[in-house]
Amino acid sequence: MFKLIFIKELKEILQSSRFTISFAVCSVLIILAFFMGAKNYLASQSQYEAALQENRNQIAANTEWMMVQHSIMLPPQPLMALVNGVSNDVGRNISMSGRGELSADNTRFNDEPLFAIFRFMDLEFIFGIVLSLFAIIFAYDAINGEKVSGTLKLCFANSIPRASFISGKLAGSFVGLSIALLIPILIGAALLPLLGVQLSADEWLRLALIIFSGLAYFGLFLALAIGISAMTNRPSNAFLIGLVVWIFAVLIVPRASVLISGRLVDVPNVDDITAQKNRYRTQLFDEDRPKMEKFKPANGTDPQDVMTQFSAMMRELSTNRQEKIDAFTERINEEYTNRKNRQEDVALALSRVSPTSIFTLASTELAGTSLELQNRFMSSAEEYQNVYANFMTEKTGSGGHGGFRMIIRTTDDEGEEPETLDPNEMPQFEYAKTSFKTAASNSLLDMGLLVLFNLVFFGGAFTAFLRYDLR
Repeated sequence: MFKLIFIKELKEILQSSRFTISFAVCSVLIILAFFMGAKNYLASQSQYEAALQENRNQIAANTEWMMVQHSIMLPPQPLMALVNGVSNDVGRNISMSGRGELSADNTRFNDEPLFAIFRFMDLEFIFGIVLSLFAIIFAYDAINGEKVSGTLKLCFANSIPRASFISGKLAGSFVGLSIALLIPILIGAALLPLLGVQLSADEWLRLALIIFSGLAYFGLFLALAIGISAMTNRPSNAFLIGLVVWIFAVLIVPRASVLISGRLVDVPNVDDITAQKNRYRTQLFDEDRPKMEKFKPANGTDPQDVMTQFSAMMRELSTNRQEKIDAFTERINEEYTNRKNRQEDVALALSRVSPTSIFTLASTELAGTSLELQNRFMSSAEEYQNVYANFMTEKTGSGGHGGFRMIIRTTDDEGEEPETLDPNEMPQFEYAKTSFKTAASNSLLDMGLLVLFNLVFFGGAFTAFLRYDLR
C-alpha cells in the first residue's frame, strides 16, 4: 500500500504546474549560482596571481632586503565561491613583519561594495531561503487540501493504513521535489570543469556533503509543512502558520541569537582594545625617551663610532620595548579572544534552534568558509611570521620588524649599481586549510541535527495525521 501511495504522490507532483514552475526556478537559480561561483572564483584566482606577481616584482625592484615590503594573501578556493560564508567579510591581505601583531585587511567588499548591501547569491542562500520557502508552498495543503477536495475521504474508503498513507505522501513529495533540485545541481556541477574550475577529490566530497545537508534541510521543511497541513482543516490557515514558522526559523531566530548572546556575554569593543595597546605603546616610548636624550658615547668622538653606539642602544631599547608590547598584546588579545569565543558559542548554541542556522553552519564548515576561516588564516600567517623573521634576520640582521634602523648605501669606485634581489629566495606562504576528515567531523553535529529535525517533524506529522478527522 505504501508503494501505491508513493507512486500516486510522485505522479501528481511531477504532473503539477507547481512542479513545472519550481523546476524552472530551481534550475535557473542553481545553475546561475554554479556559473557565477565559477566566474567569481576564476576572477579571484586571477587577482590573487596578479597580487603574487606584483609582490615578486616589488622584491625584484629592490637591492636591499631591508627595503622590501612583503604581503601575504588568502588564496581563493572553489568552494568559497559556491558557499560564501564569511569569505567575503574577512581581510585577504596581511602586511608581513618579523614580529608584532598582524592584521588582515582588504575584504571582497573593498572591491565590490555593492555586494555588501545585497550580498552574493550562493548555494547556502538558495537552499536556506528559496528552497525552504518552496517546501512550505508545495506541502501546505498536502493533507487538508485533499480533505477539502474530497479525495481524502474517497481514498480512505479503501482499507489504507494511515501510517502507509502519510509515509507514502512524504516520501513521494520528497523524491518528486528532489528531482527538481538534483538535476540542476548535477548540471551546475558538470559546468565547473567546463568553465575551467578543477575540484580535487577532497572538494568533490565536501560538495556532495553540502548537497546532502541541503536536501536534508529541504526535507525537514517539507515534513514540517505536511505536519502543519495535518493539524489544520483549511489550506489557507496551514499556509499562514507555515509562513510564520518559516519567518521565525529563517529570518528571526538566527539574528535574535546574536543579539541575545551580545547581552549575555560582554565583549570589549575592538576600538577600545586598540586604544589600550596604543596607550601602552606610547607609555613605553615615553619611558625610553629620557634614555635617548641622555645618550653619551662610551668613548671617542668619531661620528661613525658614535652612530654605531647610538644604533646599538636604540636597537636594544626597541627590542625590550617590543618584548613588553608583545606580552601585553598577547594578554589583551587572549582575554578578548576568550570572551569573543564564549559569545560565539552562546550565539551558535541559541541559533541551532533554527534549522536554517544548522544548515548554514554545516555548509560553511564543509566549504571552509565558517567563522574559523579568519582564525586559520591568521594562525597560518603567525606561523609564517616566524619563518619570515628568521629569513630577514639572516639577510639583514634585524628580523624585518621595522623600528629604528640606519641604512648606509655605498658604491664601488666604478659606481656600479648593486644587484637586485631574487624573489625566489623569499619563503613562500602556505595557507593551512582544514582536511576533509576534519571538516566532516566538525560538521557532523549539525548534519546529525538536520537528520534529527527530519525525524522529529515526520514524527509530528505522523502523530497529527493519526488523529486527523477524515470527514
